[in-house]
Amino acid sequence: MFSIETGIGERFKAAFRRHPTGVAVIAAAGPGGPAGLTASSVASVSADPPALSFSVLGSRSARAVLGAPSFTVNLLGPRHVGLARDFARSGGPRFTAGQGWDMLPTGEPILVGAMAGLRCAPLRLVPVGESTVVIASVLEVLLGPPDGRLVHHDREFFTSIDEPSTDEGI
Repeated sequence: MFSIETGIGERFKAAFRRHPTGVAVIAAAGPGGPAGLTASSVASVSADPPALSFSVLGSRSARAVLGAPSFTVNLLGPRHVGLARDFARSGGPRFTAGQGWDMLPTGEPILVGAMAGLRCAPLRLVPVGESTVVIASVLEVLLGPPDGRLVHHDREFFTSIDEPSTDEGI
C-alpha cells in the first residue's frame, strides 16, 4: 500500500480535532503486567449482539491490548481527567492504587468508579495504514456512577459542556 501526499492527511486530522468525543481507557493484562491507553475512538457497533470498536496506533500499550485475549474498555467521567492524561502519554503513572484500579476475576484490569467498564474480546483486527481498528464482542458490562461528561476536543479534555439541546429535528 502506498500514499500520495496531497495535504489531505493533515486536513483530515484537523477535521477530527473539531469533533468532540467521549474518552475511555482501554486496559489489558499484558505479558509484562497491565497495559493501557487513552482512546477517543470508542464507538458502539451493535446492541444485539453487543459489540464496539476503537482504533489504536502501534505503541507498546496498543500491542499489548491487540495481543490480549480480552480487555476492558473503561468509559471515563469528569473526575478521571488526570487519569485520561496519564494514559494518553508515555511515562505517565499507570495502574496505581490511587487511580482506582482493580483486577476482574478473569484477569483484566478494571477502573473501579468508571462510568462503565466493558469486558471485551476481540472479534476482528483490521489494519488500516499505521492504525488497527478493533471490533470487539462485549462480554460483560459493569455500570458505575453516572458521573457527568468528559470530552476530548482539539487535543484537550473538557469536563463541562453546554446542556443538551432540546431540538428534536437532529
